[in-house]
Amino acid sequence: MTNYLVVTAMGADRPGLVSRLARLASECDCDIVDSRMALFGNEFTLIMMISGSWTAITKIESLLPSLSVELELMTVMKRTSKHTPKNFISRIEVLFNGEDQRGTMKSITQFLADRGLDLAAVRSHADDNDNLKTQSILLAINIPDKVDLLKLEQGIHELAESMSLECTIKRMQGIAAP
Repeated sequence: MTNYLVVTAMGADRPGLVSRLARLASECDCDIVDSRMALFGNEFTLIMMISGSWTAITKIESLLPSLSVELELMTVMKRTSKHTPKNFISRIEVLFNGEDQRGTMKSITQFLADRGLDLAAVRSHADDNDNLKTQSILLAINIPDKVDLLKLEQGIHELAESMSLECTIKRMQGIAAP
């Protein structure tokens, strides 16, 4: 039986961090199923899902704390199970762009939560260019069959307009407009 472990690591960025963590997974007979790495300021961040036998997962759980100390990383581990995707009929990608405003992410995510929509991915970025702070928010949203896609898209555009943001919506997985 395959077991799964989610590992999150954060610390000062320097070369070789991903390599050392990948080496540990390999030495423990684990596979990296999924991973994401990013830099926030000067901080390295990594989240990865590892799979392996019960013994292999237990081994990495016991060895990661000492490697974390050596690499000066904060780490968190949590056992999990394989993701079972829900039955979504489609996915849309929504890109919001405009002047940076406090509360934008709160408003957008509340809009989606109020409709029971599932976020598959979120990426946001703010820039300070020539005294103009801009923001970009990219969302991947899973759409269940009970949702009227045209009505949802209209609502998203109205939300963007109410916040003075530009908005583009891209339908994924070959779903054509009705």
